[in-house]
Amino acid sequence: MQQVKSGDKVKVHYHGRLTSGETFDKSEGREPLEFEVGSGMVIKGFDDGVTGMTVGEKKTIEIPFLEAYGPKNPEMVIDMPKDRFPADMQVEVGMPLGMSDGQGNQYQVVVTEIKDDVIILDANHPLAGKDLIFDLELVDIEGQKPLIIMP
Repeated sequence: MQQVKSGDKVKVHYHGRLTSGETFDKSEGREPLEFEVGSGMVIKGFDDGVTGMTVGEKKTIEIPFLEAYGPKNPEMVIDMPKDRFPADMQVEVGMPLGMSDGQGNQYQVVVTEIKDDVIILDANHPLAGKDLIFDLELVDIEGQKPLIIMP
């Protein structure tokens, strides 16, 4: 049986959980996730987890945060003065907000705390600093594109 290797295009059904058991994402009810192994389309631990699998195989992998979304970066926590928000805006802890930097790049932040004069925003990935568990089922391997050698 063909085993997944770097460069293969694969289709995988998955159920992603935190170590607490809380589900953060799953493909159930959707098309399987399709990606090229080793291309950087998914986190390193996920790539490593599907490598060597065969079609129809199911397994559970544990991905430490360093092979997932990395550690939480304290520099990504921002104190934003309240007067920078519209006066009529109802800001709440846990609220996601879109922001842009000086170069026009868009990114999402989450309100983590509201103080008298500032609102604390966290721009870290929501799964940063968290170990992840995935239940995987390999649905298909398309295989590598054939290498054409020109004379």
